[in-house]
Amino acid sequence: MADGTGPAPLHLVLGEDEFLAARATSAVVAAVRAATPAGEEPPVVSRLGGPDVTAPQLLELLSPSLFGEARIVVVTGAAELGKDAQSAVLDSARDLPEQTVLVVQHTGGGRAKALVAELRKVGAQEHPAGKLTRHTDIVGFVRSEFRGLNVRVPQEACEVLVEAVGKDLRQLASACSQLVADTGGKVDVEAVRRYHSGVVGVSGFTVAERAVTGDTAGAIEALEWALHTGVPEVVLADALADAVHSVMIVGTQRGAPSADLARQGLPPWKVKKVAAQTRHWTIDTLGSALQVVARLNGEVKGQAEDSFYALERAVREVGSLAGG
Repeated sequence: MADGTGPAPLHLVLGEDEFLAARATSAVVAAVRAATPAGEEPPVVSRLGGPDVTAPQLLELLSPSLFGEARIVVVTGAAELGKDAQSAVLDSARDLPEQTVLVVQHTGGGRAKALVAELRKVGAQEHPAGKLTRHTDIVGFVRSEFRGLNVRVPQEACEVLVEAVGKDLRQLASACSQLVADTGGKVDVEAVRRYHSGVVGVSGFTVAERAVTGDTAGAIEALEWALHTGVPEVVLADALADAVHSVMIVGTQRGAPSADLARQGLPPWKVKKVAAQTRHWTIDTLGSALQVVARLNGEVKGQAEDSFYALERAVREVGSLAGG
C-alpha cells in the first residue's frame, strides 16, 4: 500500500470536530479495505492513543509484522501524547512497514502541537476536521451531504434544515439521509418543514416569523405548541431576536450588496423573505421591538420569575408592533 498505486500509508486527520474526525478516519479505513487485492484478508484495524499510551505500545503495532498481515493503526488523541509516544509515532511515520497504514487524529493544539508540522514534513495526507462555526459553512456541509447522496436540494431547503436541526453535524448528516429516504430524494423547503415541524429551529422560526408579520394569534398558537413539544425557552427567545434583528438589518440597508448581507448571516433567499416583512415595520416600531427582545434575553436566562409569561408577553408585543 505504500507503492503509490493505492491509498497513502500516512494520514493526518486534523481538527477538533469529533464527528468529522471519525468520518475522515472511517473514509480512510474504507478506502484501504477497498484496495485490498481479491483473495487477501482485509487489514486489521487497531486503535489506541491519548495521554496514557506508551511508546512501546505504539512501536509494537507499528513494527514490521512477522506474518506480514495488512494493518491500519489509528492513533487517537495525538494532541496529548507524551514525548516518547510522539517520537514513536514520528519515527514510525518516516518508515512505515509494508502493508501498514497509520492514521493520526490530532486537534492541532495540546502538548503535542509540534507533531502536526513534523507529520506534514514527512508527507502525511491531510484530512480537515475543524469545527464549523460560520452559518455559511454549516449550510455548505448540508449541501455537500445531499450531494454525497446524489440529490440536488435547493439552497433555501438547506438553510431551513439548519434552522430546524441546529448546528450539530452528526444530527444534520442523519437528518439529510433520513430526508432522502423519506422523500425518495425529493427534498425541498416544504419537505423539510413537513418532516421537522416539531424540531427546535422550525418551531422557533415559525413563532418568530408569525410575530414579525403581525400575526399575533398565530404566533401565540405556535409558541404554545413549541413549548408543549419541549422546545427550550432560550431557543424561542433567540429565534424571536434573530427575526427582529434580520428585519432591522434588511430594513436599514436597502440596496446593500448581497455579499455584505450574507456576511451578516442573511443569504439571498432570506433577504428576499425578510424584505417582505419590513413593510410591517417603521424605524420607531423596530426600535421598540429591539428593546423587547433584549429584555426577553435576560428574562429567559433567569431574570424573570415566569419565563413562559415573559415569552408570551414579548411575542404579543412584537406582534402588536408589527401589526400596528
